[in-house]
Amino acid sequence: MDKALKDPGKSSIKLVKKSISTNNNFANLKKTSKECIKKEFILEGLDCANCAAKIEEEVSKIKGIDSANVNFVTKALTLEIGEINKTKELIAVTTEIIGNLEPDVRVVEKQSGKLLKKEILLKGLCCSNCASKIERESNNIEGVKSAIVDFAATKLIMEIDNSSEQTVIIDRVKEIVKRIEPDVNVVVLEGKKVNSKIEESEEENDKSELVKFALGAAIFGIATAFKFSNTVELILYLISYVIVGGEVVLRAIKNISRGQVFDENFLMSIATIGAFTIGEYPEGVAVMIFYQIGEMFQDMAVNRSRKSIAALMDIRPDFANLKIDDELKKVSPEEVSIGDIIVVKPGEKVPLDGKVLEGSSMIDTSALTGESVPREAETGDNILGGVINKNGLLTIEVEKEFGDSTIAKILDLVQNASSKKAPTEKFITKFARYYTPVVVFSAVALAVIPPLVIGGANFSQWLYRALAFLVVSCPCALVISIPLGFFGGIGGASKNGILVKGGNYLEALNNSEIIVFDKTGTLTKGVFKVTELKPRDNMPSDELLAYAAYAESYSNHPIAVSILNAYGKEIPGDAISNYEEISGHGIKVVVEGKEILAGNYKLMEKKDILYEQVETVGTVVHVAVDKEYAGYIVISDEIKEDSAKAIKTLKSIGVKKTVMLTGDNKTVGNKVARELGLDEVHAELLPDQKVENIELLDKQKSEKGKLVFVGDGINDAPVLARADIGIAMGGLGSDAAIEAADVVIMTDEPSKITTAIKIAKKTRTIVMQNIIFALSTKLILLVFIAMGLGTMWEAVFGDVGVTILAVFNSMRAMKAQNS
Repeated sequence: MDKALKDPGKSSIKLVKKSISTNNNFANLKKTSKECIKKEFILEGLDCANCAAKIEEEVSKIKGIDSANVNFVTKALTLEIGEINKTKELIAVTTEIIGNLEPDVRVVEKQSGKLLKKEILLKGLCCSNCASKIERESNNIEGVKSAIVDFAATKLIMEIDNSSEQTVIIDRVKEIVKRIEPDVNVVVLEGKKVNSKIEESEEENDKSELVKFALGAAIFGIATAFKFSNTVELILYLISYVIVGGEVVLRAIKNISRGQVFDENFLMSIATIGAFTIGEYPEGVAVMIFYQIGEMFQDMAVNRSRKSIAALMDIRPDFANLKIDDELKKVSPEEVSIGDIIVVKPGEKVPLDGKVLEGSSMIDTSALTGESVPREAETGDNILGGVINKNGLLTIEVEKEFGDSTIAKILDLVQNASSKKAPTEKFITKFARYYTPVVVFSAVALAVIPPLVIGGANFSQWLYRALAFLVVSCPCALVISIPLGFFGGIGGASKNGILVKGGNYLEALNNSEIIVFDKTGTLTKGVFKVTELKPRDNMPSDELLAYAAYAESYSNHPIAVSILNAYGKEIPGDAISNYEEISGHGIKVVVEGKEILAGNYKLMEKKDILYEQVETVGTVVHVAVDKEYAGYIVISDEIKEDSAKAIKTLKSIGVKKTVMLTGDNKTVGNKVARELGLDEVHAELLPDQKVENIELLDKQKSEKGKLVFVGDGINDAPVLARADIGIAMGGLGSDAAIEAADVVIMTDEPSKITTAIKIAKKTRTIVMQNIIFALSTKLILLVFIAMGLGTMWEAVFGDVGVTILAVFNSMRAMKAQNS
């Protein structure tokens, strides 16, 4: 009865919950009813984005594989295999294809289960090729399940099988790093104290770099300000150049030796060395100095943005006060087990999910939900890790290990969101691969062809133009700023209590045309109360309620809970037998020898029981005892305060149609739809009918338009999976919602959907501004320089200056935007 009464879609809750528990990536399942399994692999040694695209394309063609996705950032290959009985053969074919395309890439299957995760800072890592080498060799260490180098964050993230071996493994990593990059410092990250030490060492390193740069600039100033012989002048310029730009040239040489030619170090080295060869010593040094100044500002901007993003995610608790007998022991949250008792003092973060055993306090949930108003927590309440205890002393029984807690999942979602690239990011990555080589060869042509074709043309003059042309060509402004823009948008959304699982979903929100809502728990509060008892004949009201409560005793559905709460007595389990749930109709059960039917009017009709037809805005539960109608119970739900505002604001930002799908009766559905101003309502739907309605609505959208479904997580998992974008009302800690949807609203407020779309639009605007600004500036400068109207000074601005401006612009995406 419980699922059928309010929403038949909820009848599959246990089945779906089991599915989600065995597959934590439910939201990424192919949106079809066809059964398939998911396999994940690490492509060790994959360091070419173009090769990744080729692997994805070729593997997707294998018959029996429904889809293949290669994430170049994490080196992960995800397969959805339709022909389950041929899994081994299909994996073998996949491995063979990858071997043919990329012989140096090793395919390693990701293992499920608990793994120790370690993060290692590679301080001073500035060579992407070296990063790939470190990653490849770290993956070969025995006991390491996976090792991924995040080059942007200069971190090595490792998953280790056995925690007892971590010391040996970390020592081995240090050996590898020292051999490949002797100047890189290896620091194992273990919380804020270590991070503060890292920041101190970074500041010291920055100071030494600044001193070195100042010395080189001073020597350049002396060489420029005073007159010296040509030999002395050349020596001074060379010394200045080596001090300021020697590191750049060395990096370029190292990268060339590894086959990585077309990067910024190579372009800048060729341009400045070329200036020396044609006698432009001052300009060669000056351009390198200006370039290094620009790099310093660029690093400052990127570091500032990283810190801003890190600050958004600074919700991880550092410790837990574990209660052992009458003593408190400060331990890492990972060391606490289910059932342990922890104590949270005023001002401390709650480290793990649990239930309050003693005490009451106001808690600050802003880190999880974006809501600034504190909430009250008291004995018996559930509480989440990551919230801050404001004033009272709380004793909590732990209900989840740290790895399974809400806060751990939120951290994992936001930190890994950048691995799901938006189409714009993919385009820029592809564009950069072809753009730089084309410009380099164009520069060669610019240096060689005019002197051969144009009479009286000076080779050194055209070489100078070609060198300046090279400097402009680097696409750093796009490669750095655009992913940063999307990541900033995701960070800004999380600040509002909106979890977006990837840049692809954030970009897709821009094209939201049709938004479909579930009713219960989404537009309404899902808090039901028994508002009317109507027994028939001489049956007492409390007896009618008792029969309904016994029938609902196995259910956790909101309607069932409301009946059980109204009954308020304990139900002995041995009194109930032959429990049967009739999908879309209700419950049949035997209670102390009597057959009880409790459900909607469809159940009464199916069992040929004459019932009283009721017109009411609440949900009606009809009850029959031994095939005799006993009466009905009315349960009412309330509309959320901001549901009407949500529908209105969605229309104002361009959403074409709003629809509600519900398993509730038409009277209730139509009333809610009228109150909220919805365009369409479809009521009394079974689970498969909801999916059918989504299919029909999907045909009404434009080619680029997206259909969004908003539900309360696990109960609507099939429809969430079928929609282009699934948004779950996650509440404070709905595991199922976090697993099943593409976007999770942590506050249960429908109006946050508007906020999410606004953030998506703002992010796209910023990204497009960067693309247009960077490309147009570079194009104009390339033309001017080719015509002899620009110098290397303008060229360096076209590279470094544009990058700095684009990065600073991207940082605007991190600012929270309220609806």
